[in-house]
Formats: sequence, C-alpha cells, structure tokens
Amino acid sequence: MCGITGWVSYDRNLVSERATVDAMTETMSCRGPDDAGIWTEGPAALGHRRLAIIDLPGGRQPMTVETPEGTVAMVYSGETYNYTELRRELTGRGHRFTTDSDTEVVLHAYLEWGPALAERLNGMYAFAIWDSRTKQLVMVRDRMGIKPFYYAETADGVLFGSEPKAILANPLARREVTLDGLRELFAFVKTPGHAVWEGMREVEPGTVVTVDTNGIRTHVYWQLETRAHTDSQDATIAHVRELMDDIVRRQLVSDVPRCTLLSGGLDSSAMTALAANQLREGTGETVRSFAVDFVGQAENFVADELRGTPDTPFVHDVARASATDHQDIVLSSDDLADPEVRSRVIRARDIPAGLGDMDASLYLLFKAIRQHSTVALSGESADEVFGGYKHFFDEEARKGQTFPWLVQFAHTIGEDGNVLNDSVNRALDLPGYTRDSYATATSGIQRLEGESDFEYRMRVICYLHLTRFVRILLDRKDRASMAVGLEVRVPFCDHRLVEYVYNTPWSLKSFDGREKSLLREATADVLPRSVYDRVKSPYPSTQDPKYHTALQENVKDLLAKPSHQVFDLVSKDWLERAVKVETPQITQASRRGLERVLDLALWMDMYAPTLTLS
Repeated sequence: MCGITGWVSYDRNLVSERATVDAMTETMSCRGPDDAGIWTEGPAALGHRRLAIIDLPGGRQPMTVETPEGTVAMVYSGETYNYTELRRELTGRGHRFTTDSDTEVVLHAYLEWGPALAERLNGMYAFAIWDSRTKQLVMVRDRMGIKPFYYAETADGVLFGSEPKAILANPLARREVTLDGLRELFAFVKTPGHAVWEGMREVEPGTVVTVDTNGIRTHVYWQLETRAHTDSQDATIAHVRELMDDIVRRQLVSDVPRCTLLSGGLDSSAMTALAANQLREGTGETVRSFAVDFVGQAENFVADELRGTPDTPFVHDVARASATDHQDIVLSSDDLADPEVRSRVIRARDIPAGLGDMDASLYLLFKAIRQHSTVALSGESADEVFGGYKHFFDEEARKGQTFPWLVQFAHTIGEDGNVLNDSVNRALDLPGYTRDSYATATSGIQRLEGESDFEYRMRVICYLHLTRFVRILLDRKDRASMAVGLEVRVPFCDHRLVEYVYNTPWSLKSFDGREKSLLREATADVLPRSVYDRVKSPYPSTQDPKYHTALQENVKDLLAKPSHQVFDLVSKDWLERAVKVETPQITQASRRGLERVLDLALWMDMYAPTLTLS
C-alpha cells in the first residue's frame, strides 16, 4: 500500500523538474511513511511513497526493468492477492524475479501481457507504468475502485496521483471548482470519473487509461454484467462460504502485524470469525480486533430509526466467541469536535465530504490502530453486495426514480440544503443534477431474459449501490486509513464474490425475509447467536450533547469572520439561527448542516479554491 504520483510531458525533459516531482511525491508521505523514491527519464517522471507490507526489503519503488528496447518503470499502490499464482505462471514463461514482492510480479505481468494484465489481477490496486519502448503511460485501477487514482490532462501530457493533492502540487494544475464540482460535493451521487476539481478526473474502476502523443484513451476491462443464476439456495450459500474462506485467507497474507475492524454487525463479525479460525489453525496466531466507541455512549444511547442497538455488547460477544485480542477505542466529544482533527480529515479527503463526526471517529480509530497494526481487514461493502440497508426493503425507495439512499436520508436525517444561500441553491439545481445522474446511472443495466419487474427493480438498486454508493464509502475509508499509514483491506469487494452475489436473485438474497440472508447463513456456524439475530445498524455516530454544543461554539467563531469565503456559499442567517438552538432541539439535519459548514470553511482555508458559480 502506497502513494503514487507522476508527470508525463512530451515537450520537455522532466529530469530538470526534480523539485516539482519531489513536491508532488511529498504530498503522499502519509500514504507511504516507510520509503520514498523518484525516477525520471526524458518526458516521464514517477514518484512513490511506500508503506511496506510484503517483502519489506525488496519492494522499493519506482521499480524498473531494462529491456533491449528500453526501460519499463512502474509505481504501484495496493495489493495483488493472487500474485503467487501469477508468479508461478510467469516463471514458467521464462521470467526471473529478484524479490518476493507483488509489485515485481505485476511489472513482469505487464511485460508479458501488456495492458491486458489487468484482467488477470485479483486485488485492490492503482498503478502507472511508463513504457519507454512506446513512449506510453498506462494507468490501471482495480475493478471496484478500492484504491483512488486521479489524473489531469495538460497541454502536452498528463499529471497523476493517488490523491488530488499530488496533482495540485504541480503549478500546471488548476485549483478551481465550478458549479458541477459543487453539485458533486452536495448531491451524494458519486458520478464515475468526477473529481470535483476542474480539469481533473478519476481513473474509473475497472479501467485502463493510456496516454501517448496522440492523447488519452480509456478501455474498460471489467464491469458488472447480468448473468443467469442457476444454483439452488443451498448451493448458493455453500459457494458464498467457499468464496469467503478463500478471500479471507488471501487477504490475511502480510509481513507486518494485521488485525480486523469489528463493529458487532454481521459483516465484520463473520469476517473476524473466519480470520480468527484461519490464523489459529494455520499458525496458532491470535487475531487482533478493534472497535470504536464513545465516552458515555451506553448512558446516552437512544434507539432511533437508523440504530436500534449500540455496538459494544455485540462486539464483545464476537471477541469472546472468536477469542480475539480485542481493544475498544473510546473517543470523547472533545476528540470528535477538535478543529485540528477536522482539519486532518479534510486534508486527507481533499474535499469537504460533510460526514462530520463519522469521518472524525474513523480517522481517530485508524490512528489508534496504527500504533499496533499496519494492516486491517474491514467488513465494508457487504451491505452493498448482499443487500443490507433498510432502504432495500423500503417500498418508497424501491419504487422511486432516484437513488434509494437519498430516500432513506430524507426520512432519517432530513435536508440540510437550507445551509446554502438561495442564489447558490438555485444555481446548483441539485434536484435536476440528481435526476440526470440517476438517468445516466441506470441507462446501461442489463435485464435478464424473463426477469420479473420486481426482480429487475431490485437488480437496479443493487447495481446502483455497487457502482455509486459503495465508491463513496471506499474512498472515505481509504483516505482516512492512509492518512495515518494504515492499509485497510476489504474482502467483500473481491470481484468474484461481487459478480456472483450480484446475479443472485433478490428472492435468494432475502430468502428468510431479512437483510443479507446469504451471508448470515453462509457464516452461521462461526457467529454468536446475538449477532446472527441482530438487525443491521449503521456505522455509529455519537449522541453526546457535548458534541452538539462544541459544533455550535466552533460555528460562532466562524460567524465572527463575516468576510470568510465560505459565506459566498453559506447562508449566514441559517447559521445564526442554528447556533441559538438549544441542544435537545438540534435535529440531525441541523447537526449535519453545521458540520458541512465547518468542513467547507476549513477546506477553503487549506486549498484556497477558486469558485466559479456561473
């Protein structure tokens, strides 16, 4: 796991641009605290910051191979879980290896198969290869978009990086955000390829982007496809378990300490139990597990429509049943409301994502875990794969012609749109943007021959979660973890599992009338009964009134700066009313609005974006 960046400029020799490449690479230091490297040759420059996970002495980058026709150089971020099989195949084809790293295997796979190597990889990755034989840059991103990857076209080439901050460190990059960028910030629809910053794009998941003197071309090597599912219920459950056992086994491979993220929900509990069993049987090792909790959560917890139970009792049931070496990371409201923590989260994300205390707690959880482990396995994405959210079962969300999570948000949180000035609201036209985005997102979904209207509608909902919603959460998790040098792996994003379950009819996904029926039954033998019976509860959010009060105090400080750029977007009247509301009367929408404003203000202070509002 690492941070990568680079620059291709066909009209200049980048050997003389070392200082700029150094600056771009340095922005990735949090992603790679263990080592740094830069390689330049003619029109190409590659930068790398390394977090050492596999083959600690042998995996230095940029990594190069000298061929009779020229050098092939690579910077790589991520993990390839089938690299041992690929290594054997490549060895049989005459390749010779000098390290035990997966990076070298991927580089040799490119020498053997060219850009088509992407189709052979199982893992999470974002990498760039400069091929001096053809003067071509090849950029590849994993199928589900687990690892971030951005690029910006220039007059004579391209800039790229794991995160926008690497690109923005180059003087050629524009720090401009237009109305479309702001729409993407506020709409919560995650348009594929959209990077918020003007002139910048994401390498889309499952895509190869090629750059040469003729320009930029893209090739999609993987996407969700509709296929008939012929397995019985029992066979489907058995195959899900078979896949999960193999995926967890592969993703436990590491030369550094590893752990699991445990929430007490079905996803993380099943994954933790499988990991615990495999390590115990394989090496006698005890798996470490970590969970987040809040000071006073037991006393302050009140069940609501989203969260019916607190996590901690279920976490401890799993820790006891699987005999993990467990630790709760307990956070206070002062921790969550600390402006410095908020600032670090914004710096990690490069945008004001607006998830408030849930972003802060995730960052602080990862920071605490990093003192003990370098690799963590997460249950992220199981809800999207297996159908775990309440809105999968909500008739309004099922029938609505919009993103189903937006229907659920409107019910449970409410709208915070009033936080914006009226003129900005009118210019953004978020309802229109959302309608257009929904139409685009659903236009290419294949319908199975003979599929009922209801089954097809559920296919659409599953597709939207796997191609839109999950990418928001994956990006959030990657940025928060890599900001402290922690690699988080997501077993439920293995493309084999995603493909198989996506094409399983909804009647099988929910055969017992509950969410995630297939996963529950596939792992029932390793789950405590309490977790088996537990209803889905989202990632926790503090209910401590002190946090609400701290938000209001921070906003009061902002209101004392009436010339701040944030008031180009935000309604000062709304803020002034919101800071006067007594804590018991603060709604979820108001709280999220206050968090959104504080995020926006910090982002503007750090990045000084030029806002184009027309």
